[in-house]
Amino acid sequence: MAKKNSASSARGVPAKKSAKSILDRKIDFSDIPELSGKQLDAMKRLGRPLLGSAPRKLIAVRIDQETLKGIRREAKEKRTGYQSLINEILAKHVKIRAA
Repeated sequence: MAKKNSASSARGVPAKKSAKSILDRKIDFSDIPELSGKQLDAMKRLGRPLLGSAPRKLIAVRIDQETLKGIRREAKEKRTGYQSLINEILAKHVKIRAA
């Protein structure tokens, strides 16, 4: 069996190696203007949203296809992520059980 090249494109053509990496200390940032407070306030956090002060825990769970389709459909109607909706449903259930 032939060894697969780990850096390949979707078409199966090996990706070209990028130009020689430049060390950060060699990059001239002097021509980049400072960001204003308004620009900084308009920026959004990238990555997964935090749940309170603690990050969410990554798990794997198996769900019936029809159940998942229904959750995704409802999430789309609510304009939220389906995983966020699942978290919301589970949180409500835990809150009810604790009462």
